[in-house]
Amino acid sequence: MTPNLAFVYAFGICLVCSLVTLVLSRWKTVAGWVTFLSVSVSSGLMVYASAKVLSTGPEPAQTIFSFPGLGPCRIVVDGLSAVFLLLIAAIALLSALFSVRYMDHYEEYGVARYYPYFLLFVAGMYGIVVVTDLMVYFCVFWQLMTLPSYALIRYEHRRQENVRAANRYLLMMEVSCGLVMAGAGLLGSASPGADLGRYDFHNLAGNMSGLLSTDSFTASAGLLLFLVGFAIKAGMWPFGQLWLPAAHPAAPSPVSALLSGVMIKTGVYGLLRSFLWLVPAGALSSYPASFWGLVIAVMGTATLFFGTIQALKQEESKRLLAFHSIGQVGYILLGLGACLALLPVSEDGAWSTLAAMGLAGALFHTINHGLFKSLLFLNAGSVLFATGTQNLNRIGGLFKFMPLTGAMTLIASFSIAGVPLFNGFASKWTIYVSTVLGSASVKYLAVLALFAILTSAITLASFIKFFGSAFLSRTSELVKQKYERTRHMEVSWSMLAPQLVLGGACVVFGLFPHVVLGFLKRALATSDAGLGAVLAQGIQDSGGLGIAGPSGSAVVIPVVVGMVLLGMLLLVRTLAHSGGSERRVAPPWLCGYALESEANRYTAHGLYGEVKRYLRWAGGTARR
Repeated sequence: MTPNLAFVYAFGICLVCSLVTLVLSRWKTVAGWVTFLSVSVSSGLMVYASAKVLSTGPEPAQTIFSFPGLGPCRIVVDGLSAVFLLLIAAIALLSALFSVRYMDHYEEYGVARYYPYFLLFVAGMYGIVVVTDLMVYFCVFWQLMTLPSYALIRYEHRRQENVRAANRYLLMMEVSCGLVMAGAGLLGSASPGADLGRYDFHNLAGNMSGLLSTDSFTASAGLLLFLVGFAIKAGMWPFGQLWLPAAHPAAPSPVSALLSGVMIKTGVYGLLRSFLWLVPAGALSSYPASFWGLVIAVMGTATLFFGTIQALKQEESKRLLAFHSIGQVGYILLGLGACLALLPVSEDGAWSTLAAMGLAGALFHTINHGLFKSLLFLNAGSVLFATGTQNLNRIGGLFKFMPLTGAMTLIASFSIAGVPLFNGFASKWTIYVSTVLGSASVKYLAVLALFAILTSAITLASFIKFFGSAFLSRTSELVKQKYERTRHMEVSWSMLAPQLVLGGACVVFGLFPHVVLGFLKRALATSDAGLGAVLAQGIQDSGGLGIAGPSGSAVVIPVVVGMVLLGMLLLVRTLAHSGGSERRVAPPWLCGYALESEANRYTAHGLYGEVKRYLRWAGGTARR
């Protein structure tokens, strides 16, 4: 079975089973398990297709169907597609398993408006990363991704704020689609004839080669339309603030995991295809890569800064995570911008290793963000399932009642904040080194790297609030009441298992980043045309995060760092007990006030008050 045929089977299974789950929707649990089995089979097929491509290389684009007057629908699974297909398959499978029990949370709503749309949403995301046409069939797959996700966002349609959030989301996604199609139309106009096949990606790449040298205005206008169109989908500042913080919290938590962990990455996929794969390697001399690198890197830095600052102000769990989705996409865009800025900078005509590592960092963080952000939304979903609220001010002390969920939330918080030994640090380090060492040739990259590093500290502060207010602090009255009523708050195994898998991946990818870098090197080497295969030669994947450039080198081996830290902890423990000291537990002194008062408990609202006051100009006012 070829990779392209595996996609067809996976796509068809999602479509057929969406009808099956509609028929079975009166039985919530049965429909949930059918959805999980359907996604399991389709995900297995996508894993097979990706593994086949990575081992033997991509096959030529294949026509899967054709309509008179519309031209052929052609698909191709290459190395770059494989990265995103694997991410979609993994998160969709875990979200489907989480949904089986989680949907009991919605007693007033059935699943006829959930599982069928869930499967169609997954099918649309599969299609958007393999279709080669950027006009008709791109629009078809885009709508198949957008319309079901719109229905899922407004799942709780009796809440007017959810309906408004869904409507805003739909509007922005249609604008995004229109801009991308306009860019394809502009570049495709350089081809003679009226055949709609001229909007095939390979034809557009051929046109781009000529336009860069003969009509730079048209080439630049087309790339600008692609940039804005895909940036809206990815959540880049200022476009992301218009829809993302409202849409992600409105959806059920497994869908939020798909929206943030996977769906916005299709915008990243589009940007990579447009700015690296649309340009043939032979056209680099006439490609203004340094200009586009400046634009994307600066916008990426603004995205990560404003998204993170606005997240710091939030007091609802899923809204806080939604703003962080914007912030983390900024790191990906910074890596892509650094890659483009460093492309023209090479010695003796060789491709810059730092440019390759910028691209590797962007792709690595794309994978990592999909893992830890999906995990965080499932964590938030578990808390919502157990307590009935997203309000961080109303919950506290959950760790003693939900220890496994708390442990996975802590791992995810460390990961997104870039704490060493977790996967977020590995990908951010790759981006930092690419920008810092690359600043020897492209000066402004050092400034952008400084903003990115400082913003990681703000991210850590934000997740101290998120984890501390929810799982630490004093036990809130709401949590006490819930526990007294149920005597058990930890979620079921079908909701815990996806969190454990994602948490384990965050740790493994952080300890062994060279495995992921090796995978990305192979993925780029088997990518279809463009600059990806050439850039693959510059990725260093041996030993850990060892990166060398013309201006210096930076090496981190996480396993060695972990061993050193473990040794230091053992030394501290030994010294602490060497004097025969004893540890005792005593209640805190609260100046005579009642111990059980809610006023004597740290809440999310009370943290970073002065910081939030001085950063009011950055926007993102919290909802209370």
